[in-house]
Amino acid sequence: MSDSKKVREPSLGLLDEEEQIPGGTRYFVKGSVHQLAGDLKDVAGGLSHGHALQLLSLTLFTLLLLIVLVKVSRFPGSQEHIKEDKIYQDLTQLKAGIESLCHPCQWDWTFFQGNCYFFSEIQHNWHNSVTACQEMGAQLVVIKSEEEQRFLQQASKSKGRTWMGLSDLKHEGTWHWVDGSHLMFRFMKYWNEGEPNSSGDEDCAEFRGDGWNDVQCKLEKFWICKTSAAFCPTK
Repeated sequence: MSDSKKVREPSLGLLDEEEQIPGGTRYFVKGSVHQLAGDLKDVAGGLSHGHALQLLSLTLFTLLLLIVLVKVSRFPGSQEHIKEDKIYQDLTQLKAGIESLCHPCQWDWTFFQGNCYFFSEIQHNWHNSVTACQEMGAQLVVIKSEEEQRFLQQASKSKGRTWMGLSDLKHEGTWHWVDGSHLMFRFMKYWNEGEPNSSGDEDCAEFRGDGWNDVQCKLEKFWICKTSAAFCPTK
């Protein structure tokens, strides 16, 4: 076969490349339309008419396929972006709604009659219980009313023996709350029968069963902190 009849290997200059972008893969064709037309013309000159048409058809099909791939690859990314925007909007609205609410107590505290109460999940001795409440900006619970006493007594029964902020450490037989106030006579009825008996240096008071009991301060028990609730203005 002579050199004049040899068919030149086509050099289309048509390169498929891909570039990673957020939301999908973008495909593009490197080279201009003029370059593509020139290459096809050169190839057509060395091929029969039928072969040139087949090559042209294949090229057009390839271009069409690339266009479809671009659109399909972008679609899932767009949908994902829309979903992310929707989630972000929902979270923003939820945050605004939460911030608009007034919380008289912290989330892990219990509100009752204008005060907030923290019921411990761990146990301390009486002195460490006093310190733990102070570190939270509160105090070991001081009882001021009969309603409060009933509320705390019931709550402590579900947990077990629980410290209150009452002791006779300063003077044996004289009971004081941690805020310095004396135990009022009307609360004396809450001692369990025979208590306080001050047996074996029992200088600290606990909730026990349906009433109060004096016990050694070094023992570890649950504890209750109390602080005033935050003011929530009415709308």
